[in-house]
Amino acid sequence: MAMIDEPLYPIAILIDELKNEDIQLRLNSIRRLSTIARALGEERTRKELILFLLGVFIPYIGGVEYAHVLLPPLETLCTVEETCVREKAVESLCRIGTQMKESDLVDWFVPLVKRLAAGEWFTARVSSCGLFHIVYSSAPDLVKTELRSIYGQLCQDDMPMVRRSAASNLGKFASTVEQGHLKADIIPMFEDLTKDDQDSVRLLAVEGCAALGKLLESQDCITHILPVIISFSQDKSWRVRYMVANQLYELCEAVGPESTRTDLMPAYVRLLRDNEAEVRIAAAGKVTKFCRILEPQLAIQHILPCVKELSSDSSQHVRSALASVIMGMAPVLGKDATIEQLLPIFLSLLKDEFPDVRLNIISKLDQVNQVIGVDLLSQSLLPAIVELAEDRHWRVRLAIIEYIPLLASQLGVGFFNDELGTLCMHWLEDKVYSIRDAAANNLKRLAEEFGPDWALQHIIPQIMEKINNLHYLYRMTILHAISLLAPVMGSEITCQKLLPVIITASKDRVPNIKFNVAKVLQSLIPILQQPVVEQTVRPALVELSEDPDVDVRYFASQALHACDTS
Repeated sequence: MAMIDEPLYPIAILIDELKNEDIQLRLNSIRRLSTIARALGEERTRKELILFLLGVFIPYIGGVEYAHVLLPPLETLCTVEETCVREKAVESLCRIGTQMKESDLVDWFVPLVKRLAAGEWFTARVSSCGLFHIVYSSAPDLVKTELRSIYGQLCQDDMPMVRRSAASNLGKFASTVEQGHLKADIIPMFEDLTKDDQDSVRLLAVEGCAALGKLLESQDCITHILPVIISFSQDKSWRVRYMVANQLYELCEAVGPESTRTDLMPAYVRLLRDNEAEVRIAAAGKVTKFCRILEPQLAIQHILPCVKELSSDSSQHVRSALASVIMGMAPVLGKDATIEQLLPIFLSLLKDEFPDVRLNIISKLDQVNQVIGVDLLSQSLLPAIVELAEDRHWRVRLAIIEYIPLLASQLGVGFFNDELGTLCMHWLEDKVYSIRDAAANNLKRLAEEFGPDWALQHIIPQIMEKINNLHYLYRMTILHAISLLAPVMGSEITCQKLLPVIITASKDRVPNIKFNVAKVLQSLIPILQQPVVEQTVRPALVELSEDPDVDVRYFASQALHACDTS
């Protein structure tokens, strides 16, 4: 058996792998192509590896003048059965096409597109649809006419997969077509696709509505696009209606504010009340964006009643989608409408049985505060927030904790002391570690917000009490809180108030506490003055470095090393 030339050996393996039935193996092989190409050099890459090169390899074959030699293998890959391979091949062809000279595009790329579009097997025709926008602008007028005609045939292909591809790529192709031909050629194709008997084709045509709308003049958009949108919003397939709801804001931008008010608003109201939950979810998620296009009075009159219905929708996912955006309606509607009509909806969603709904409301409270002010926010929403602070779902409690510093800064120190201070301390003894950890960080952020003097009066005394908790996990949380507070409190308060607590904890019976003490003491070294480190910190660490527990000794020795190098 003849020996394989050593530099060719990787290619032999690669060829075998690229023909392998295992898709993952083929994909892994493709990722290694660049390494092999570098090793072979430009000429050998052109001659030997060419059949397996993808679009990123133009630099390895001598530049764009050789780009056309990459097209045949990619054309073959455009016809294979696996969708992911075809899509990658089309992507590579597009990348190559954008770098090719115009003359090369006409000589090499246009014939490729035509061959694929006329392919006997539907996979070739599917792939061809994604390539027209690359070649159209560079083609002579006669070829452009031919390309428009071929695309029109693809829009009427017998195979739904081809029509789907034609629908999803129509916007890209249309963006390269001259304005005169948009109305004469592209719009008829679009209208054919919107009447397709397959809902999978029609729903892709919805995306074309927005793309074409941006290319057409305003009046043409209203004449040709608006009726399609209204028809789609009542389509018999919920998937098409879902796409309309999902694309609604972009569709409104396409037809302009006047048509949005008169024609699209009734369609949107229908979608908000659709009998399919998936459609209502998509529509609910756009409610704030849609209201921004309308005058406040129209939003109050037509959209708010739907919002109220959705807040008690039978689907928790609809309520969650609404909760994630509804707070943004406050600036749109203004103070009075927010107080009278939105606040009751907020409160009902804050008490929703589904945690995600409550979380979505909590995370956007600041948008309401900007509109109605602190006093009304605290009177209306704070009782619900206090209730949620003890919610049985720990993620809800966590969301509340993370919102506390912002709430504190908005409501002021006096209100915080009266209403929220006890809660913040209570969280330090939560059963869930993430809550305890967040509570410790919360104290640090509050100390930064209200200052060391406030923290010395309202936080430090309670922390000093809790260090004696019978459960070692809670004692560890207090140590963590102290390590976070110390840099905010400064050297003097840390030395007077916090350090004695830590030194006492160094004699704890639990090894986990002791090695955490060592870590906290190490973190305090940069804050404390040198005499304090030598007289107080070092002796405690020396004692810990002789502890029976190996972990305690390790962290103590680490801290002692930090003492020596400080």
